[in-house]
Amino acid sequence: MAYKLVDSIYNRINLDNYGLNKDIFYNAYKGYEYLLSRGMLEKTNVLTIVDYSQSSTKKRFYVIDLKSGRVLFNTYVSHGKRSGGEYATSFSNVENSHKSSLGFIVTGSPYRGGSGYSLHLNGVESGFNNHIRERSIVIHGSHYVNEKRADESEVGRSFGCPAVPYGQQYDIINTIKGGSCVFIWAPDNHYQMASRILNATFQWPALKTEKLDFPELLPKDNNFSTSNNKSQTKIPAIASSNQG
Repeated sequence: MAYKLVDSIYNRINLDNYGLNKDIFYNAYKGYEYLLSRGMLEKTNVLTIVDYSQSSTKKRFYVIDLKSGRVLFNTYVSHGKRSGGEYATSFSNVENSHKSSLGFIVTGSPYRGGSGYSLHLNGVESGFNNHIRERSIVIHGSHYVNEKRADESEVGRSFGCPAVPYGQQYDIINTIKGGSCVFIWAPDNHYQMASRILNATFQWPALKTEKLDFPELLPKDNNFSTSNNKSQTKIPAIASSNQG
């Protein structure tokens, strides 16, 4: 039933046309359902996916409106300068590593800092991303992340932040702020084996109804609006093994 549900959503939104692999979307949606089942999400209409299995020259940042069945944003995103060149291949949860972190994250509140309008992130997977708040890993805009840099073989790299093209950060942050799910993915064997969320067995909230009519799961709705939900200030981490 879970696979049928994800197939229905994936096909309805035509995510294949955006270059997002179905298995990655399945993992992201499973984690979204897990956080939803634990009451850890305040904003439940959007799911953000950062797909580091793709080249940095690709638009590998996705914000998906699960209620209307639309991709709201698909754009470029940076990875940490010590995570790799064109591809991100090495990850960390350690301060000053200048590497990206993997796993599930709950968005916090926006603020204005050294990188301008930015968004706090709360990692919920111990050993993988539960230190990103202390590391100041945030979503912000950057002049080194854009189509021109992508055409030159790779976008600029950050100190670990998933930075998006400058100017787009305002709409993206205002859409996903306040307790929505973010999933940062790469084909990392340690993460796939040790993530408590990816390997969890639980009842998906979306599958609790007695009968599901899959073609109607995502009715077309062109009237999308962003609500200002209260942000979570403290997110409990899901325990896992330590990662350097």
